[in-house]
Amino acid sequence: MKATDYRLTTGSLREVSTVGVVCGLSAGYAGTILTASDILRRAGDDADGGLGVILGVVASVFILIALFVAALVISNGVDTVIAGRRNQLELLRLIGASSSQLRSSLTRGVAKVATIGSVIGLVAGVVAADIARVVMVSRDVLPDIRYSYLPPSALFAAVVVVGVAVCATLVGTRKTLSGAAVTGGRATRVWLRHSVAVILIGFGALLLAGAAVLGENGSTEGFFAAFFGTAITATGFLIGARSIVPSLVAGIGRLLGRTPAAMLARKNAVADPARTTRSTIGLFIGVTLVTTVIAGMTSLRTSADRWDLTAAELVEQEKILSMTTWVLVGLIVISVVIAAVGFMSTMSLTVIGRTREIGMLRAMGFTARQVRQTITLESVALSGTAMLSGLVLGTLYGAIGSQSLIGAMTPGFPIGLPVGAFAAIVAGTVVLVVAAALPPARRAVSVTPIDALAVV
Repeated sequence: MKATDYRLTTGSLREVSTVGVVCGLSAGYAGTILTASDILRRAGDDADGGLGVILGVVASVFILIALFVAALVISNGVDTVIAGRRNQLELLRLIGASSSQLRSSLTRGVAKVATIGSVIGLVAGVVAADIARVVMVSRDVLPDIRYSYLPPSALFAAVVVVGVAVCATLVGTRKTLSGAAVTGGRATRVWLRHSVAVILIGFGALLLAGAAVLGENGSTEGFFAAFFGTAITATGFLIGARSIVPSLVAGIGRLLGRTPAAMLARKNAVADPARTTRSTIGLFIGVTLVTTVIAGMTSLRTSADRWDLTAAELVEQEKILSMTTWVLVGLIVISVVIAAVGFMSTMSLTVIGRTREIGMLRAMGFTARQVRQTITLESVALSGTAMLSGLVLGTLYGAIGSQSLIGAMTPGFPIGLPVGAFAAIVAGTVVLVVAAALPPARRAVSVTPIDALAVV
């Protein structure tokens, strides 16, 4: 076996199959959206319209968000695989394999899986958009003109997806595969990261407060202040997430009870702060985005009911706002799906990596039911933190965004609380907990304590 063979680091490409799924989802999403925007642009040129251009610009933002979430998921997933094979990798280092050789083998394997997933996803996304275009042309919804079957932008997006996967792999394993970590200057880096996070969050909060004031005064600059305030505070939260998220997870974990299973779940949830953060942050971003859009549009709809409009105008306004809401949610939801896939994969891989620990617990008297409870409660702590934090922050962002637009037209501070949407998010989180916890829990208790303790 060559030193650069991927089997040295991953064992098999099935271990990084999540990379292929995530890349397929990302490429399929980008292919569908970019092909649709190209179709609308060509149809718009024929009718002198700009809907395709607008969709392309808006979609680019959400594609970048999806790629960012995908990078977090891939980085965490690959790092989890490598952490689970630490003993084998240490043995390879002892017999002469260098860290660069191991990283090269891993990168080759990930690039191969990412390429396969991206190609499949791109083809599926473009074909779906083209089929929709053929149907709409046959029904005279779109003009019968010459369209592109595969826009260059969609092909470029698939290449970018593969590049993101490779970069995320290199970043996620830079410590795991580089031997002993260099500790010098760590305290300085942590202090600097905290300082930058506090400054960004503080400055962004000032912009958000200014956006609310500008909106109350009827200034059109309020929305831009709200946008940049949201972006800056979100960046601050992401930079400081390594310190914020584990504390939140630990806090949620204390609510799970004081049974042995609950206490062990709380410990496991924060055992690796970096992995805890990366596992949770993707879901947090997705829930925050969805909540921001739905809460903001709910605020606008509630405020519109108070305006001096005729019944016909109110119906038209409601139709426009509802359509806008669903379009934006549709653009965002892929990020939530990617984060959910990554969360389930991480839970499964971490449980596999703790096979020996679970065997020791079983040998000491833990029942199969307690093991299942431990894994389920750990999933609850992680996903519950993402859900609650995302709901709170998203509601705040949505309210300020709405205030910046119609504050002068509506008395008070509009806060959208879409109970149905919130219930759907909570229900989705429950489903995610079950999907993420049950398969690894079933696998964990199916191994006898003796076999589990024999795992190296």
